[in-house]
Amino acid sequence: MNSGKIGIFFVGVVLLIGLALSTLFVVNQWEMAIKLQFGRIVDSDYSPGLHFKIPFIQNVKKFDGRIQTMDSNPERFLTNEKKDVIVNSYAKWRIINPAQYFRATGDNEANATRLLSERINTSLRDEFGKRTIQEVVSGERAEIMALLTKDADEKAAELGIEVLDVRVKQIDLPKEVSQSVYDRMRAERERVASELRAQGAEEAEKIRANADAERIVILANAYKESEETRGEGDGLSAEIYAGAFTENEEFYSFYRSLNAYDKTFNNSGNMMVLDPESEFFRYFKNAEGRKIEN
Repeated sequence: MNSGKIGIFFVGVVLLIGLALSTLFVVNQWEMAIKLQFGRIVDSDYSPGLHFKIPFIQNVKKFDGRIQTMDSNPERFLTNEKKDVIVNSYAKWRIINPAQYFRATGDNEANATRLLSERINTSLRDEFGKRTIQEVVSGERAEIMALLTKDADEKAAELGIEVLDVRVKQIDLPKEVSQSVYDRMRAERERVASELRAQGAEEAEKIRANADAERIVILANAYKESEETRGEGDGLSAEIYAGAFTENEEFYSFYRSLNAYDKTFNNSGNMMVLDPESEFFRYFKNAEGRKIEN
């Protein structure tokens, strides 16, 4: 009998301990929690640590409060030019209001992802619809990301979610328009290349013409300087000859006559018809004026 009472006592103690433990719950540093009573939220403001609840009447839902990544599927959007682009994006988000998150999503992660994706896609559609392809690809990328993040955060507030960042990973053109865009880009590049080649050829002609003009000027100046130098040399030579001839005119006359004889009679076949009393034969006569016989 005593052993039966002891067993009942131990069972009662265990039940009491279990009941006491069921009144406690722990919220970790990275968690957010709400307390439900018959399916209605009665409290949601819990800091990390140990908290109490009423067993069997109240239960606790916990949510991950850390930053999460939502990688969206590629979606097609229209630009301001009515051109389709395929956008692949992702978002960084976290829960900031667990009670609102629970009411909006029903504690269903798939619902949360779907609702958040719809709002981000709406923001993307609005921002891309205001801009051209050139602007969304390269012109205003940073500005678009900032506006997307702000707009998506405002739309996601009703879900109890804070959107920290929205980023576009890739922007593609649909296959049916890619080829026409590439052809247009190729034509534009070829046009620019042709213009550059034409400008290069024009500059080459200018350089060649300038070089030819400079060559003509240089040759003309060189010829002018050579003629001037030659004239100066001839003048100096004539001056030297004149000085020498003035000192001994008879010897100069004799020297010139010898040179003339040498050039005239250097070929045995030469024939001249001249008056024997001509000045040319002056030095063929002796001192008395008689002709020298061979």
